[in-house]
Amino acid sequence: MAHAEGQQHPLGVYIKVWILLFVVSGFSYAVDYFNFQGYVRWSLILLFMFIKAGYIISVFMHIKWERWALSAAILVPPSVLLVFIGIMAIESDYTFLTRILYFGPG
Repeated sequence: MAHAEGQQHPLGVYIKVWILLFVVSGFSYAVDYFNFQGYVRWSLILLFMFIKAGYIISVFMHIKWERWALSAAILVPPSVLLVFIGIMAIESDYTFLTRILYFGPG
């Protein structure tokens, strides 16, 4: 009889993370229920989205139990892309405001 090799994780970890994801999703829906508007609304929605994505990646995709080099190879490129997106957002605001300053409101 062949034995399955590999690391086994307790089922309780997955259940706890699933419950935590359910609670964080409830907070996401509460943002709409309490009628937050503007930057507060989108900041909270993005915060809860990143929290849920982090738990899903770390536990359900088993990144938490991988070697550091593999985790870095998977997580660093998207992080760098987020930095570049932030730089582009700052640049776009600067360009937009410069156009309004020199060419007047559109």
